[in-house]
Amino acid sequence: MDFDLSEEHQMIRDMTRQFADEVIAPRAEQMEESGEFPYDIFEKMAELGMVGIPFPEEYGGSGGDWVGMHLCIEEISRADGNLGALLDVTTSVVGQEIFVFGTEEQKKEFLVPIARGEKVGAFGLTEPDSGSDAGSLRTSAVKDGDSWVLNGTKQFITGIGLENASVMLTAARSGMDGEGRPVISAFIVPKGTPGMSLGKKYRKLAGKALPANEVILEDCRIPLENILGDPGRGFAQHLAVLETGRISIGAVCVGMARACLEQALSYARERTQFGKPIFHFQAVQFKLADMSASIELARNQVIKAAWLKDRGRRHTFEATVAKLYGSEMLERVASDAVQIHGGYGYMDEYPVSRMYKGAKLLQIVEGTSEVQRMILGRILQDSGGKLW
Repeated sequence: MDFDLSEEHQMIRDMTRQFADEVIAPRAEQMEESGEFPYDIFEKMAELGMVGIPFPEEYGGSGGDWVGMHLCIEEISRADGNLGALLDVTTSVVGQEIFVFGTEEQKKEFLVPIARGEKVGAFGLTEPDSGSDAGSLRTSAVKDGDSWVLNGTKQFITGIGLENASVMLTAARSGMDGEGRPVISAFIVPKGTPGMSLGKKYRKLAGKALPANEVILEDCRIPLENILGDPGRGFAQHLAVLETGRISIGAVCVGMARACLEQALSYARERTQFGKPIFHFQAVQFKLADMSASIELARNQVIKAAWLKDRGRRHTFEATVAKLYGSEMLERVASDAVQIHGGYGYMDEYPVSRMYKGAKLLQIVEGTSEVQRMILGRILQDSGGKLW
């Protein structure tokens, strides 16, 4: 068992870390305050090959693997969680679903610009009355000649409001099976297709530089060939790539938690009370120690899950644990970082305030903590607890 990073992985980590420190971190607070997406930074990320790390070069990628991708997401998120979350959506979820289930033509048309970082993709699953419950999904897809006609509303769609957004992968009811259950199919809907419009832009607690929008489909007509993968397994396909999305959210959490720890440690060394830096008080040291231990555990789980994926091995349990533990770890670490800062931690100009506000969302996206526990419960039932 070898825990050393390969030379390639070290290069990805070091390159991304330097880029995050020098380019992203100095602008992170300004991005949050202005709510403006940093297109110039994302273009530089694309030039460095960060967006398409796990995809073959023939499809615009770097020919790397998922361990490398998640090392990149971790380092980017250490500077700004929004950009890390965008890599989750556009690479780990949208790009991967097109790569795994798409036709050769779909890969060339839609994956290549995403893998190159020229465009970003959006994931259209959630609806006003439907999230994890596929049976509640209401968006419909009806064949009409050489087209599919889509009708429905999607909500909380991250990134579709960006100028460089190209497609939304969407789930829709395309019929009924022999037992009267809805058939869910996946479709590629290019942004700008007639009948597709953006509804309200959501006002969020944090992550303001990465927009989330409502998407309305009204007689939205797309070619028949824009169906993605098996027509009867669209929801299953979505769930398959969301496993990787959960690893990615775990990596975002690790990166943000590391930033919280670094900020809290620096502050504790500088802040003096009762004649000495507060770092020397046991209460503060213990918080920092617990923070570092939690981050280490979460990081190991993320890398393990990505490693299993790279080897084509089952990783549902590991990915679920990475997301569940990582997101709840981040909230604890961010809270402790604010506490160590005292009153200053509550002020917007301190990065830990931004991290604290952003932490909660990561317990919700890619499946809530409650859904993760349901998944783990099913795995325990099926395995009889024989997981190791």
